[in-house]
Amino acid sequence: MTDDIIIQKSGRIGHISLNRPKVIHSLNLDMCLAMTEALLAWRDDDEVEAIILDHSEGRGFCAGGDIAMLRDSGLTDGKQGREFFYKEYQLNHLMFEYPKPIIAFMDGITMGGGVGISQPAKYRVATENTRFAMPETGIGLFPDVGGGWYLSRLNGRLGQFLALTGARLNGAECKEVGIATHYLSAEALVEAKQRIMEKPDRIEGILGQLSDNVPEARITNNLDKIDKFFASDRYEDILAALEADDSDWAAKERDTLGTKSPQTCKVALRQLKEGAAMESFADEMRNEYRIGYHVLVMHDFLEGVRALIVDKDNDPKWNPPTPEDVSAEWIDNIFAPLPADEEWKPL
Repeated sequence: MTDDIIIQKSGRIGHISLNRPKVIHSLNLDMCLAMTEALLAWRDDDEVEAIILDHSEGRGFCAGGDIAMLRDSGLTDGKQGREFFYKEYQLNHLMFEYPKPIIAFMDGITMGGGVGISQPAKYRVATENTRFAMPETGIGLFPDVGGGWYLSRLNGRLGQFLALTGARLNGAECKEVGIATHYLSAEALVEAKQRIMEKPDRIEGILGQLSDNVPEARITNNLDKIDKFFASDRYEDILAALEADDSDWAAKERDTLGTKSPQTCKVALRQLKEGAAMESFADEMRNEYRIGYHVLVMHDFLEGVRALIVDKDNDPKWNPPTPEDVSAEWIDNIFAPLPADEEWKPL
């Protein structure tokens, strides 16, 4: 097991607390394996009725995956990074199919891998501290861990907007659009967990009783613009629509997209289009593993992490450099099936 995660039984509750506060509880392979082992054990344990998932301390629930390790792996043979994706996606799928209710407390930063372990939960609790995002286009990755499933099932074109721009939603916005099922004040979380531990058959009622008044969700003021400008699954169409409009909002979003990996933006649009038609979450994860398998060792991911996380010059040199240079054949290769013995499979 690992010190990076705290796993215990409290009464009839299985309790998992992420415990890497110095890196905002970013997931590594050992954490994914430990969570998987605990969930498998509790799945068949009649004494465990529900699962609480939270973080031990600090300003975020989970900021993502171990990006530094992924880049180091991508600079060599990619083997370690691919193993991480494989096991992480098995965890995501296990949670999605889990027969007992999981309550994820998304208090603070919830991004990337943190989205992957919170969105499968039956109960997803946001607070005034919640900051939700899938920011992968900025580092040349892609909105994985089920992003193609969850984002494509939001109303209108909000999912495409979030996938392309990496925009952050606060807790009220998460509740408004369905990313969160409940909105509680952060100070109410200790009581919520304590009461759930005492009465795990009353989760819905407890969260309902402790729910706070939800502030106005600012994103609602922009949903019509998002649906209009992000209507196409063709990235060039979205850019052209934003450029043709003279509003400050359109200019801001166009400037934002100008900083993102053109390759990743095209991958994300196709990923969400295909994800919307997927019949099972396992199909989605198989598709995403193929993407991750290829992207991990490609230029844009290695360069994006260098620019934003390693050197912090915030000036990635994308290649292909423009959307027009990212051909359909290029994207097809990223989505290409793997040899049968390397394809992703659920547990």
